[in-house]
Amino acid sequence: MKRIIYSLALIVASLSASAASITNVYGRDYKLLNGRWDAIVDLYDQGDRMKVYENRKPATATDFYEYSFDGGLRLEVPGDWNSQSPELKYYEGTVWYGRHFNAEPRPGEREILYFGSVSYRCNIYLNGRLIGSHEGGFTPFEIDVTDDLKIGDNFLVVEVNNRRTKDAIPALAFDWWNYGGITRDVMLVTVPDNYVRDYTVQLDRSKADVINIDVTMSQPVAGVNVSVDIAGLGKRFDGVTDAEGKVSGSIKSKNLKRWAPDAPVLYDVTVTGGSDAVKERIGFRNIGVDGTKILINGEPQFMRCVSFHEEIPQRMGRAFSKADATMLLNEARDLGVNMIRLAHYPQNEYTVRMAEEMGIVLWQEIPVWQGIDFTDDATRAKAQSMLTEMIQRDKNRCAVGFWGVANETKPSPERDDFLKSLLATGRAIDTTRLYVAAFDLVEFDRDRQLFTMNDPFTDNLDVVAVNKYMGWYHPWPLSPDKAVWDVNPDKPLIISEFGGEALFGQSGSSDVTSSWSEDYQARLYRDNLAMFENIPNLAGVSPWILFDFRSPFRFHPTNQEGWNRKGLVSDRGQRKKAWYIMRDYYNKKRNR
Repeated sequence: MKRIIYSLALIVASLSASAASITNVYGRDYKLLNGRWDAIVDLYDQGDRMKVYENRKPATATDFYEYSFDGGLRLEVPGDWNSQSPELKYYEGTVWYGRHFNAEPRPGEREILYFGSVSYRCNIYLNGRLIGSHEGGFTPFEIDVTDDLKIGDNFLVVEVNNRRTKDAIPALAFDWWNYGGITRDVMLVTVPDNYVRDYTVQLDRSKADVINIDVTMSQPVAGVNVSVDIAGLGKRFDGVTDAEGKVSGSIKSKNLKRWAPDAPVLYDVTVTGGSDAVKERIGFRNIGVDGTKILINGEPQFMRCVSFHEEIPQRMGRAFSKADATMLLNEARDLGVNMIRLAHYPQNEYTVRMAEEMGIVLWQEIPVWQGIDFTDDATRAKAQSMLTEMIQRDKNRCAVGFWGVANETKPSPERDDFLKSLLATGRAIDTTRLYVAAFDLVEFDRDRQLFTMNDPFTDNLDVVAVNKYMGWYHPWPLSPDKAVWDVNPDKPLIISEFGGEALFGQSGSSDVTSSWSEDYQARLYRDNLAMFENIPNLAGVSPWILFDFRSPFRFHPTNQEGWNRKGLVSDRGQRKKAWYIMRDYYNKKRNR
C-alpha cells in the first residue's frame, strides 16, 4: 500500500514545490484553473499502483482499467471535499483530482502552476509525469511547468491526502475540522523569462519616512533595470541588479501617510524589472513595543481582537472566496475589533488583503499546536518551511503585525530549541513585525494569591499571549475582581483566548457551568472582563471565538454535536448575549 509519505529528504528534493512562491501572484497575468474537477476517492491508496495519474483509456478490445476520472465524482475547486459529499464528511485519506486545460506556451515566457493551498499533502502530475510535491495545508506553493506543458490540451492530476500523522503540523489531534482538498485558488501564471520574482517594499522598522526596498529577479543576471514607483507619493526608486539578480535601496518621503487601524491608507505601487511589471497596493506603518505597550506608528494601541477559523459555519465548509472573507471580516468589524487572530494557521490571501483595506491588524500563525513532535528534525524542517511560506506571501501586507510561532506548547529543552529555530527562521526574513506565541500555562499561586506563569522561553518573544479559560475549564479561586496577575510584567501581555461554550437560544442558570446556556456564557464574560482590570501589563484581549466551529473533539450529544460552541456567534449566524458584552467593552476601549 502506498501512502504519500514525506521526509526531510523529500522536502528538499528537486521535485518539491518551491517553498518561496512568487510574490503577489494576483498582480500577475494568470488563468484560473478553478471549477469542477473530476475526482476519485482512493480509500486503500491503490491509485499509484494503478497509475491513475496517467489517465489511460482503453485502446484495444482487450484493454480495461479499473478506474476512470470520467462519469464519476466531481468536486469544486477551491473547496474541501468534506462539505461536498455526505460520504466524505469524516473522510481522511487520499482523493485524486483531475482536469483538462488548454495552454499556449510561447517563447520568451515562463508558465508557473500556483496552488493557494492543498490540504494537507499532495503530489502533482502533469500529462502523466510527477512534477512536484508539497506538505502543509495552509500555505502556497508553485511549480515551473514551462518545459512540461503541451500546446493545446493538458491533463493535470493532484493526489491529495489529509490523513493525520504524528509528524504532521498540526499533528494527530487538533480542535478543528480536518478539511481535505484543494482549498484555495489554482492558477497558471504567465511571466517573462526573467521576471520580478520577489520584492519587499516596507516602511523602515523605526523610521516614519523611509521605505526600504529589495527586489529579486528570477535569473541571476547583472545589469537589469529595476524601478519601484509609488505614484501617490510622487516617489520612484531606480536601480540595477547585481550578479545575483538583486537590487536594494530606499525612498524617503516626508509626505508619507502611515497606515493605521483608524486610517488604512494604501498606495498604488508598481514594481518593474526588465520587461516585467507588477502592480500592487501597499500600506506603510511602524509597529513595535515600548515596555508593556504595543505601539503602532509610535502610539499605544490596545488590541481589541477576536479569532476565527477559515470556515463558513452556515455552509459547514472551508472559507475560500472573497465573499467568504467579506462575511467573516464584517462580523468581526461589527464587534468593534482593531485586530484579528487568524487561528490557528495562515488563512486565505483574500482575507488578509481585505482586512488590510478595512484597517484591521492581523496576527498570523502556523499550526504548531499541542502534540507536535519537537524531537524530530524533519518536523522542525516542515515548521520552518511553513513559517517561511507564510511570511513570504504576506511580508508586504502592512496589516500583518504579528507572526505567531506556536500555540499551547509545554516547556521542554526540545520545545525551546524547536521554537527558537522558528524565531531565527522568521527574523532572518522579516524583522519589521512582532513575534508572539500563545501559552496555556498560567496558574494560581495560592500562597501569593496571584496568577503566575513560569516559562523562560517567553524571554525570546516580543509579545506574550495567554489562553486562560477561567470559569470554564478552571473554577475561580477567588472573586474575579480580586484576581491579580503577575505574568511577564515587563512585556506586553495579550489574553489570546478566554470564554466558554453556549448553545444559542438556550436559557439556564448563570451560576451553573453545565447549563451550556447563553446566561452562563454572558456571566463568564463579565467575570473575565472584571479580572482583566487587574492585569497591569495587559495590551489586548481576544475572546475565543467569533463563530461556533466544527470539531470532532466535541462529543456532547445535545449541546455540541460535533461543534465547539465557544463562538460569540452561532453556527447559523445568530449573535449570543456575550457578543453584545464584548462589543460594549470594545466600544469603551476605543473611546478612551
